[in-house]
Formats: sequence, C-alpha cells, structure tokens
Amino acid sequence: MWTIIQIELFKIFRRPRTYIAFGAIAALIGIIQFGLKLDGKSYTDFLMKDIGGSMEIEGNVLNGYLICYIMLQLLLVHVPLLVALIAADMISGEANMGTLRLLLSKPYSRTELLLAKFFAATVYTLMLLVWLAFLALFVSMWIFGVGDMFLMKSNYVVLLNEADVFWRYTGAFCFAALAMVTVAALGFFLSIFSENSIGPIVATMSIIVFFTILSTLNIPVFNIIKPYLFTTHLNSWKEFFDIKVSDTNDAIIGSIQNPQRIINSVFVLILHIVGFVGASIWVFNKKDVLS
Repeated sequence: MWTIIQIELFKIFRRPRTYIAFGAIAALIGIIQFGLKLDGKSYTDFLMKDIGGSMEIEGNVLNGYLICYIMLQLLLVHVPLLVALIAADMISGEANMGTLRLLLSKPYSRTELLLAKFFAATVYTLMLLVWLAFLALFVSMWIFGVGDMFLMKSNYVVLLNEADVFWRYTGAFCFAALAMVTVAALGFFLSIFSENSIGPIVATMSIIVFFTILSTLNIPVFNIIKPYLFTTHLNSWKEFFDIKVSDTNDAIIGSIQNPQRIINSVFVLILHIVGFVGASIWVFNKKDVLS
C-alpha cells in the first residue's frame, strides 16, 4: 500500500491548487504579523482597556505566543475550506478525468485504493497544519519575542507563565490536526458521490456551516444533538489555554481546567473519522464505476 500512497501524494503535489492553500496561509499570516508589528500598541490598548485600572501587566503583552493564538482563532475557521480543496477531490477528481476505472483495474482492492487515497489526503492536511504552526508560532516568536501569555476570555482573564505555554501549543496543534483530518474524512466521503470536484467541496463547507450554526444556537431542542456534532468540538483546542487555580486563586502551573472536554472531543472526532472512512469503503465497494 505504501507504493499507492506515494503515487497519490505525487498526484496531490503535482496539482497547482495544492499550493494555493500553503500560499493563502502564508499571505494571511504575513499580513496579520505586518499589521500587528506596525501598530500592535493600538491592539494592546484595546485589549487592556477594560482592565487597565484593575491590574498591571509587566513585560511584552503582544508577544509571539499571543500573536499565534490570535491567528489560530482567525485561520482555523477557514482552514477546512483549504482541506476540502484536496480531500473532496480525491475520488471525484479521478472520475472527472475518466481515470477511476483504470485505477480499479490495478492489482489491488478498492479498499486498499480508498485507504491509500485517504492517507495521502491526511498527509496533505498534516503538512498544512505544520506549515501553519511554523508561520504562526515560530515566526511570530522570532518577530515579536516571547513572554507570559495574557488572554482575555468572555468573563475572566488567563495569565500563563512563559515556561507553561509551549507545550500547550503542541497539544493545541495536535488537536487541530485531528479536527482537520475529520474535515478531510467528510470531504473524502462526499467525493465518492460525484464526478465533479466542485460539488463535494461546496457540500463539505455547507455541512460544516450548517452544523456550526446548530452547535452555536442556544435552543433547548438542539442541545440534545450538539455533543454528537463534530463541529461542536472543532474549537476544543482552546481548552489547552485554560488553567486551574488554587483556593487562593493562584494559577496551577501545568494544569488544564477541563481536560475531560478535550478527551471527549478527541473521542467524538475519532468516531467521525472512522465513521466517514468506513462509510466511504462500504459505499465505494458497492458502487458501479462507469467513468
């Protein structure tokens, strides 16, 4: 199967559209970094205006750690589209070019072909997240420096010690990778039903938008299904940046306030990946391939 995966990776990185995602991420991150470097003080003043008189923060508030958090909040909303550009094209693209029947004539099963294509899409997704991590975190650390990380939540403030931040980003990016692989699995599943790539790409994003709206609506009738929607768990990477406090309100270094939420989200996302890939294999093995 490794040979098939190599071939599929070659196909992915031969397409110009593959590099659109990497270029788009680089451009967006560069613009944000340039803007904050040029006029970061205005953003810092806006961030601190509500608590300026109640507490004093020493050191560089607008450091690389905070910049990365800001960019993750902005970009991880749009990365699913970039993932869908490739994942939703894995089968439908072959059907569109008329090469799917030729692939199935090779001496390996349909299941092996599907798994190889999904693993190749997963590698692309992980490389996209590594590229995002390099630019958003490491380049920001180089440009803005490091320090304690100051976060404004909806109704409280989180202050993380500099030595207690990097491992949280490691966990956050690993979780984000799992979330994006879930999106890739959805797009991959939808690509089986179409002979044109546009349909699965649009359908993937439409499903994500629809389920995201359901996940955010505070309506009792939807609260029953919210925990089972994968979109409810896509942003659980933020849980890595909530810290427990002692009875004296001192931060407990190395702690996460709600680790069970992360575990639950990981479990739900893995179930969706297995479900989407399993459904893809089942449907494709019964499908009459005419193109």
